[in-house]
Amino acid sequence: MFVRIFTIIQISDDQQLKEKGDKEMRKKAWLGKFLAVSLTFAIALTGCSSGNTNTSGDANNSKQEASEPKEGGTLIVARLSDAENLDPQFSSTINAASVFHHTIYEGLVQRDKNMEFQPMLAKEWNQPDEWTWEFKLREDVVFHDGTPLTSEAVKKTFERVLDKEVASPKAGLFKMIKEVKAIDEYTVQFILTEPFSPLLSILANHEGGILSPKAIEQFGKQLSQNPVGTGPFKFQAWTAGQEIQLVKNEQYWGKQPKVDKVVYRVVPEDTTRVAMVQTGEAHIAEPVPVTEIERIQGSKDMELYRSSAFGTEFIGFNFKSKPFDDIRVRQAINYAIESNVILQGVYNNVGSKANSLLGPQVFGYHKDLKGYEYNVNKAKQLLAEAGYPNGFKTSLVTMDQKERVNLAEVVQSQLKGIGIELEVKVMEYGAFVSALGKGESEMFISSWRNATGDADYNQYHLFHGSSHGASGNYFFYTNEEVDKLIEEGRLVSDSEKRKEIYAKLQEIQEEEAVFIPVRILENIAATNNNVQGLYINPSGYLMVNEVTVK
Repeated sequence: MFVRIFTIIQISDDQQLKEKGDKEMRKKAWLGKFLAVSLTFAIALTGCSSGNTNTSGDANNSKQEASEPKEGGTLIVARLSDAENLDPQFSSTINAASVFHHTIYEGLVQRDKNMEFQPMLAKEWNQPDEWTWEFKLREDVVFHDGTPLTSEAVKKTFERVLDKEVASPKAGLFKMIKEVKAIDEYTVQFILTEPFSPLLSILANHEGGILSPKAIEQFGKQLSQNPVGTGPFKFQAWTAGQEIQLVKNEQYWGKQPKVDKVVYRVVPEDTTRVAMVQTGEAHIAEPVPVTEIERIQGSKDMELYRSSAFGTEFIGFNFKSKPFDDIRVRQAINYAIESNVILQGVYNNVGSKANSLLGPQVFGYHKDLKGYEYNVNKAKQLLAEAGYPNGFKTSLVTMDQKERVNLAEVVQSQLKGIGIELEVKVMEYGAFVSALGKGESEMFISSWRNATGDADYNQYHLFHGSSHGASGNYFFYTNEEVDKLIEEGRLVSDSEKRKEIYAKLQEIQEEEAVFIPVRILENIAATNNNVQGLYINPSGYLMVNEVTVK
């Protein structure tokens, strides 16, 4: 018997603003300003909720309620960085996926605002047995190039991601698929090599986007620059490093988006992005640096949005780079980092303290992990045992985001206390992602949004031995027991048993000090006050379909 579920989706847009100050000035002023900044913004943020919140003055809210939103026009999103590509089977960042997920491309299923699974291109599904998933497709869907959505199109999409010659870094996510069968024109089956509990969570994520079979043949690997899906927006143009343009799909099978066009404009300078939103030159800007919160809240032209998120931010070690192949060195650095000071001083209490790389809302989160206490003497003892009584020189790589640079400088200062001389390397986002994927780092600052809300997505990408490099395991970490547990978690259907497996995995990763958890992320955005309908889902995707501009 098929499960039928119906939903109305509200999707919208976001922005986050950041400020790019002069690096040398920051270095000189940072330590002096550290406590003052912490206190200032701690006061400014008192009372802010981690739930979905629009914060602005009562006068602004009254003005907004009095003005009816209108549909049409162009929505301009000012962004820190360009997408690295627009191919769901090659894109590895939320930054890129936010441009095409639920706009250009759609999956068989989707998550609603409560993160429950709902129909999308598949109107219903069932499991005849543990190894088989069957989906009934909508019969009124056409790709942007005029090709009808059929079971053959779904079949070709997943055959492409699994094709060794295509060499998709996402192939590992779908390796349990033995065969995709087109039963009839609108019925498709996934035959698995083994039971796989998180399948729906991956199909609902951006990797599960269904591609036009005609476009697959026409563009091949160039599909990254020529995306063709079924979504409410069609790809129009991409000027690398400048902007990406999408236009409304007039033949869309579902509810039409509220605007006619979306422009994702690359604006690296934080203060410029904020100014663009304030003056109305842009409607949404992202990301928002925490140092801009007071400015946004104090403006009559902007509003602040905050919501909870799945993801976490962390400091990682490259296990291929000495001395980080030594557990004592990694543990010593964990003991040397004072995370409470970082959360307050760097992030102004935006987000909350993390104990693993899973956020509390993610299935499989282990709430009882204790983490490493701040203990400089213990850190020094471990370094001496590892053969580094006087410390050593190393480097830390970070993207050019203000908070990340500030975090790097605080870590640099804290590690100096145990004799470690840390060089901070700041890189443009694309170059940063490329460097981590190639293992060109010793220490690094990164984050993981956990797009599916299931621990498997986090564990397989970040810690499985087959995921080294571009797939997400920038640690280049391998542990046979961890690999077996991750694979077991995919096979087990019992929820409680899966939770036990993921708890054990997190305990091992904590013991081996694979990373230093910094904070649980929070979505923050700023909009011009003529924008309505903003929603950022917990995975961090920017959703624009329901956004209106007055």
